[in-house]
Amino acid sequence: MDTNISYDFTISNLGVCTIPSPINVSFFTPESKRILFNIYLDQYNDLRAPNGLPLSIEVAGPREKIFFDPSKTKAAIVTCGGLCPGINDVIRTIVMELHHRYGVPNIIGIRYGFQGLIPKFRHPIVELTPDYVKEINRIGGSILSSSRGRQDIGEMINALERMNINLLFCVGGDGTMRATECITAEITRRGLNIGVIGIPKTIDNDLNLIQKTFGFDTAISESVKAIQCAHVEARGAPNGIGLVKIMGRQSGHIAAGAALAQNDVNFVLIPEVPFHLDGDKGFLKAVELRLRERSHCVILVAEGAGQEHLLREGQPMETDASGNPRLLDIGVFLKASMEEYFKKIDMEVNLKYIDPSYMIRSVPANASDSMYCGALGQYAVHAGMAGKTGMLVGLMNDEYVHIPLKLIRSGNRVDPGGNIWMRVLEATGQPPSMMNE
Repeated sequence: MDTNISYDFTISNLGVCTIPSPINVSFFTPESKRILFNIYLDQYNDLRAPNGLPLSIEVAGPREKIFFDPSKTKAAIVTCGGLCPGINDVIRTIVMELHHRYGVPNIIGIRYGFQGLIPKFRHPIVELTPDYVKEINRIGGSILSSSRGRQDIGEMINALERMNINLLFCVGGDGTMRATECITAEITRRGLNIGVIGIPKTIDNDLNLIQKTFGFDTAISESVKAIQCAHVEARGAPNGIGLVKIMGRQSGHIAAGAALAQNDVNFVLIPEVPFHLDGDKGFLKAVELRLRERSHCVILVAEGAGQEHLLREGQPMETDASGNPRLLDIGVFLKASMEEYFKKIDMEVNLKYIDPSYMIRSVPANASDSMYCGALGQYAVHAGMAGKTGMLVGLMNDEYVHIPLKLIRSGNRVDPGGNIWMRVLEATGQPPSMMNE
């Protein structure tokens, strides 16, 4: 936790809430209910709000009074960025909560991400009714589809005005949340009463401040299946090697979690921990020693690992339409490097390479993620109907809270000196000496 960052957890409101909530619950969440941001005693005095009080965050939940009149409210949902298990669960919950609990009659889906708000793309909108979404949680992907890339903020706000949108729910990752922040700022500048609520989505689980993003649990479960197959293949031939590449551009959380969930992995390579490739302390030598000792080996590599071995000196890293690094293929590189290495030392190996990335992100959410997505969707609706804006709903310290969009960035990494990586090293037995210091 960086004590040098200025944290401001103030949540913006469109106005005073005067309408009694129509939902039937046993209790409402008061505005005054907050949780402490910092739970570590050694940092307690360093993290204070401007008024000198300990930093705290607003707790999510239904409010007794709401801002929007449900019968006159029109809501829109948009999904952006890469696909991820659970998107349809979020869409379904938002629609069901708005329609059945608040009585909002008009809910639309924006097709193909923010492109759907730009007239030149001519993407049709979708009328989202309970009947339309009732079984979408059983399929993967997004029924609204998605896209990457920046769009003109002014044009998007014009579209929201033309369609008389009161509430916009944006499902996406770091880039989407930055765009959503810009949309909120332009809405505020124009003095419009349009609420904007974010639902954080990144399968890599790499957003700062957020305890867990949806799709992560499913990704680990599906990765474990690939590891099991790699292990069977590795044990099925002399000096068998099972190499599995999974998602993780800048964060190795999926790789670390999958390795701990399926204790058959011998090497885990992640973006946060550079590694030596050659030499007596390098990765290739370590694999050789493992094979000579046990005759088989399973390797799990995150897609963002080892990029330093693929880029030529001085070669810049390209980016995609969303500004994400355009990675070179570490899986193919490691496969070729190992085949070349063992050929040189005249050692027979049987290497099987498995890349299940698109299969993992395209499956439906498992039960754990479905339950999590349901909570995120419900709390997002409660916040939106209460006139909250420029914020997202997230899990922090086991509580669902409201966090300003301006504070959310991609920055949650596996700490090479932390407990998770220590447990990975213990579980795999891979030599720390092959890691660059």
